[in-house]
Amino acid sequence: MTDQDQINTYVDGNVIDNNGDKVGSVGQVYVDDRTGQPAWVTVKTGLFGTKETFVPISQVQTQGEDLRVPFDKDTIKAAPSIDVDQHLSPEEEAALYRHYGLGYDDNGYDAGNGDTDGDLGAWSERDNLDTTVGHDTSGRTTDDSMTRSEERLNVGTEQREAGRARLRKYVVTEEQTVNVPVSREEVRLEREPITDANVGAATSGPDISEEEHEVVLNEEVPVVSKETQPVERVRLAKETVTDTETVSDEVRKEQIETDAPDSNR
Repeated sequence: MTDQDQINTYVDGNVIDNNGDKVGSVGQVYVDDRTGQPAWVTVKTGLFGTKETFVPISQVQTQGEDLRVPFDKDTIKAAPSIDVDQHLSPEEEAALYRHYGLGYDDNGYDAGNGDTDGDLGAWSERDNLDTTVGHDTSGRTTDDSMTRSEERLNVGTEQREAGRARLRKYVVTEEQTVNVPVSREEVRLEREPITDANVGAATSGPDISEEEHEVVLNEEVPVVSKETQPVERVRLAKETVTDTETVSDEVRKEQIETDAPDSNR
């Protein structure tokens, strides 16, 4: 795929690696200054797409609305870091080709795609500029207007594990005191006078003798036993609490000014 307009339709589309995983979105297309043909495409990776890495267009294939490359995500993200706002020097281009295991020598990368060892830039300068009135001095000629673009933050949310809560049951021992009423028998000496009613019982024995009487005394004592009873059920329940967090990041935007004399700015 070498057609510039065709590549341009995929800007902001997805880049898919050789495992079918999304690497990032299409950023900028770099063309060769001498041939005007697309040579590299950048992939926006990282949080909010703030990082861009280079992939050779000669290895890119279309897949629906996406671009597919024969490299895995880690290889692409590990590509040499190059400022995307500048031209690719021959040294930087060579380092990129070596990283992707593609042949490169002093005559540049030769795979039939017309690439040379000249500087590369994002829709960069051509050797033969259009000489029509109002032509673009820094890129391809389009019309008498230019587009001003700016970056905007796209902030979303993702769910991740923030912690874990557990229920744990263990045994503790505590002292309980209970007041229990108990009864006991005590002996009390009672005396009664001799009367007609009891004189027979009083004189039924010998006149003078020794004898003993024994009385059994009873008492109550506390008896303790234990039983286990269920008292309640305890479970963990989750609830969602919504907070607001402030997210800040740097965004770039283009400003347009003119150096035309006597112009209203």
